[in-house]
Amino acid sequence: MKKLLLLFVLALSLQQVLYAQKTLKVWVVRHAEKDALDPQDKDPDLSADGAKRAEALMKRLKGQKIDSIFVTDYKRTKLTGFPLADRIGISLKTYEPSKASELSANLKANAGGKKILIVGHSNTVLELIEAFGGKRPVAKLSDDDYDYIFELTIKGDKVDVKTDHYGEESRSKPGAEQKEMKM
Repeated sequence: MKKLLLLFVLALSLQQVLYAQKTLKVWVVRHAEKDALDPQDKDPDLSADGAKRAEALMKRLKGQKIDSIFVTDYKRTKLTGFPLADRIGISLKTYEPSKASELSANLKANAGGKKILIVGHSNTVLELIEAFGGKRPVAKLSDDDYDYIFELTIKGDKVDVKTDHYGEESRSKPGAEQKEMKM
């Protein structure tokens, strides 16, 4: 009986190790453009451009079979993730942006083999990437950077970070002013 119990415990431990080694895919984006008409509003809705970007995010990721979408407790992050959540029939999960390390540790330990979208803020997106063990792919995000999408592929301690853009371009490219001036 002891041998059977020991085998069961070993099998369970091995299963947990193998599960933890499964690849975790995480997409991290900043919320879409917010309605800035009332600067006193600390929790604004999305602007019309933001609603378009949320739809573009849904179209970009709808074929990825996303398992979970994490958002902060602000309307702009919820409204950014909602079109995709609604399309694939899942509920949004709320996380605390100041606890990026806890979120990443929990997902790395328990979400092997899953595909996750995390919607953050300009001052938390890069910190989230670092919390997963990835290198900061850009120096910083400005208030005008809404179109970045960061794809993290995590297997064990190895983290690959890819940077792309989605929806309408929301920022000026380096040198764009110079090109316009030369013409």
